[in-house]
Amino acid sequence: MVSVSPWLLEDGVLHLNHGSFGATPAPVLEAQERIRQRFEANPTKYFVGGEYQSELDSARREVADFVGADEEGLVFVNNATTGVNAVFRSLEPSLAPGDEILVADHEYNACVNAALVSAERADARVVTAQVPFPLDSPQQVVDAVLGAVTERTRVVMIDSVTSATGLVMPVAELATALEPEVALLVDAAHGPGMLDFDVSALGASYVTANCHKWMCAAKGAAFLWVREDRREGMYPSVISHGYNDAWPSSDSHFHAQFDWTGTQDPSAWLTVPVALETVAAMHPDGWPGVRATTRALCLTGRKILLDALGIDPPAPEEMIGAIASVPVPPADNSGSEIFDPLMAALADNHNIQVPVFTWPEPPHRLLRISAHLYNEESHYQRLADALLTELN
Repeated sequence: MVSVSPWLLEDGVLHLNHGSFGATPAPVLEAQERIRQRFEANPTKYFVGGEYQSELDSARREVADFVGADEEGLVFVNNATTGVNAVFRSLEPSLAPGDEILVADHEYNACVNAALVSAERADARVVTAQVPFPLDSPQQVVDAVLGAVTERTRVVMIDSVTSATGLVMPVAELATALEPEVALLVDAAHGPGMLDFDVSALGASYVTANCHKWMCAAKGAAFLWVREDRREGMYPSVISHGYNDAWPSSDSHFHAQFDWTGTQDPSAWLTVPVALETVAAMHPDGWPGVRATTRALCLTGRKILLDALGIDPPAPEEMIGAIASVPVPPADNSGSEIFDPLMAALADNHNIQVPVFTWPEPPHRLLRISAHLYNEESHYQRLADALLTELN
């Protein structure tokens, strides 16, 4: 019998960039199409008659259970960047001139931009904590972030797993030190599905995460969770009917505001339960097995690259999940692009999709690998061989 892969990735292309966009299994996309056909058959009945709200509430319960959150505090958004924007926009009225939003220099550029705009509106300012990389322990992150906190710090934003450097950050330790006096916003874009992720255990005020990365839902699925004491005054970035409880009808004002921000295709949100079931079935130990397998493969791939480049690990294994970055030799590039020309060379000459970032500034750069169930050890050896070819 011929085995058909559930992944739709292009034959011949080595995909080592799950961290950027994820990859959605075919059964999830098929479920999404069935959902679309259902609501397109009778949109008024589906959206107004209660079917949409019922299915959304059911999906919310499953996501909340998967990430260890109370469903009352969880809403769907289109991506983690949207969640971050909602938090900062909601915090603007509470910020006074001279107040500070603290971010780390490893933070995702799009979310830092959201902080900058909200700070400008409130006459506040964004302060950047300088976190070393390479580094030897998570404590260096804690020391760097807490060392940048002042009496004017009102909120700290930190990634659960950093995008460029691929580090698992000590979020719970930072929450213990900061909360409740200083609110902690966790950008967990890469967290659920990669890590043993428990929202409540983190101790943060706000957690937002993508479902379309490591959870493998359809693209455009993410969530925002807000701790109970922070929910009053929380608004989506787009204000709609739920602001005055006009529609949809909901017992939760918090849910009502986010569940309908105008007409859009909600099918990505509704695919998350299918994605959780589909990926869990790919390993005999379910999601714990998926997480353990992808992390072990990432560590193996990182070692192959480090050995090929003849360099030491830039971070301890305890700070690695299913993505990892390694420094590559500096290059005299313009620095005007986020991605380095080496990325294009690996794609064009070797059919390998892997990001190469200019980080933290030219001429320094990093190459970041991802690991998921469609990858194998030989992929990283192929990357190492191609990398040495392009660098020599």
